[in-house]
Amino acid sequence: MSDAPEKKQGRIAEIRQAYRAIKSLDPRLGWWMLGVALATAAVIIAVGAVIGGGWLWYGVIVAVPSALLAATVVMNRRGNTAMYNALEGQVGAAGAALTGMGKRGWYAAQEPVAMDGARGTRPQDMVGAAMVFRALGRPGIVLIGEGPAGRVARLLKQEEKKVARVAPGVPVHLWTVGDGADQVPVRKLSGKLTKMRPVLTKAEVAVVNKRLTSLGGLRPPIPKGVDPTKVRMDRKAMRGR
Repeated sequence: MSDAPEKKQGRIAEIRQAYRAIKSLDPRLGWWMLGVALATAAVIIAVGAVIGGGWLWYGVIVAVPSALLAATVVMNRRGNTAMYNALEGQVGAAGAALTGMGKRGWYAAQEPVAMDGARGTRPQDMVGAAMVFRALGRPGIVLIGEGPAGRVARLLKQEEKKVARVAPGVPVHLWTVGDGADQVPVRKLSGKLTKMRPVLTKAEVAVVNKRLTSLGGLRPPIPKGVDPTKVRMDRKAMRGR
């Protein structure tokens, strides 16, 4: 017996979960989705009416799935915006912004590889601390600093020396998150990573990742990156897949 109905029901449940999570951050989400869906349907039906003949009914048939697709695109876009707005200024925001980069060919984690100035392992103990997060992909190694400028600069240089010892010749990029000059806003972090020019092969990246893994991580373990919605949003569900 086919399990297709169960899978369909599961996708619907995922979409509902994603919608509720995003709506908690963006109360006007429903109105935006409805408006875009109606506008999309109206345009398609109007085109069919102008052409005339059987195209009107064809336009009506096409309008329904097109309107649903447009609504899910709006949900995805506004969800991204709401999520990054919620992350701004939060401890570990850079790590949270790296979520999902593995699907784009990057080795990245929500946990920092170095920290300075934390009073403990709880999120409230890390306010004002400097952190460095690491991402590895075909463009090379990207060290991303978060926190007070002075501490971040020193921590980035320390981590740069560490990775250079185990991965000589591999490009190392130093970034700092923020809205100031020469800084990368959290909301643009993943996009900037994906736009970088590749210089390594996939095989070389795998080798470098093993070498970086040998450096180990922070001890004791610290909590994962910030998740302001308390619910992990399924990107596939948000795209209506």
